[in-house]
This record gives sequence, structure tokens and C-alpha cells, in this order.
Amino acid sequence: MTFDALVNAYAADLYRFGFWLCRNQAQAEDLVQETFMRAWKGLDGLKDSKALKAWLFTILRREHARCYSRPSLDLVSMDEMDYELQHFAAPGSDGAADMEFTQALDALPPDYREPLLLQALGGYSCDEIAGIMQIKTGAVMTRLFRARQKLRRSLESESLDMKRKEPLINSAVRGEPVEP
Repeated sequence: MTFDALVNAYAADLYRFGFWLCRNQAQAEDLVQETFMRAWKGLDGLKDSKALKAWLFTILRREHARCYSRPSLDLVSMDEMDYELQHFAAPGSDGAADMEFTQALDALPPDYREPLLLQALGGYSCDEIAGIMQIKTGAVMTRLFRARQKLRRSLESESLDMKRKEPLINSAVRGEPVEP
């Protein structure tokens, strides 16, 4: 496989995973670029071509970790937020529900969020995720289970809060007096 074919085959998946890790379009693009640069340098050392995708995801994950080893300011562009809402919401979906899901996913600890994203976005098996994260398969399965539990609880509690608030919001919109 030529390097161009490798880039064409994996760039979109790497970008998607990078974006979910850092929530920043420019930083995700930089992570993908750095991943391919490191892959170019180390491609000769890759022994098993079947492990190529997992190897690339491992490089991207480590590059992301390196970003946080050096402290920097966390700036958010309003344009990027609009871009995220327009391009990453499912067609015909409720934007509020998408936002709730994204916030619940972001609230997960990285140890739970990363395996969940690798499985959902990357399509990796538990064994492959274990190789990427350099942990045991049982630990991956435990983290995936706990991540789903936490996500479910978070979304259920947000849904319950909205059900409690809905009558108050409706009354306020209609201009009726609101009783606490």
C-alpha cells in the first residue's frame, strides 16, 4: 500500500477520532497531520500490516496526550461551535438532544470516553482497543460497560430534569404566574 493510499484510507477515521478527543477542528487536523508524519517516519518499522489502523490510532492518541503534557490556553471559537453544530448533528435530529449527548459524553472521564469512542467511531473490537490503549481486554470491557452506564445515567437524569422543568417553562412562555 502506498503512503497516499494509506492517507486516503484512514484520514477521515483519524480526524473523526481526533475531533472527538479534542473538540477542536484545527487541533484535530493537526493531530491527524502529526500522526501521518510519525507514521511516515516509522512505516519501515511496522512488522504486521494488519495492525496498521490500530497503529495509526495509537499514534494519534499519544499525540493527543502530548498536547496536554504542555499546558496551554483553552480557547473556543464561536465559528467552530457553529461548525460543530451544523456538521456533526444527525440529519433531522433534535439539536438539544445532540447537545445533551455530546455534553454527557464529554463529562465521561477520559479512561471511559476513549475506549467508547474507539469502539463507536473506529469500529474496533475489545482486543484491538486493548492493543491501542496498552491495557488488558478485560479492562477494556469493564471501561466500556461503565462508560455506557455513566452515559445512560447522565442522559436519564437530564431527561428527568427537563420533564420537571417543562411545566414551569411552558407557564413562563404563556405568561402565566410560575409557582415554585
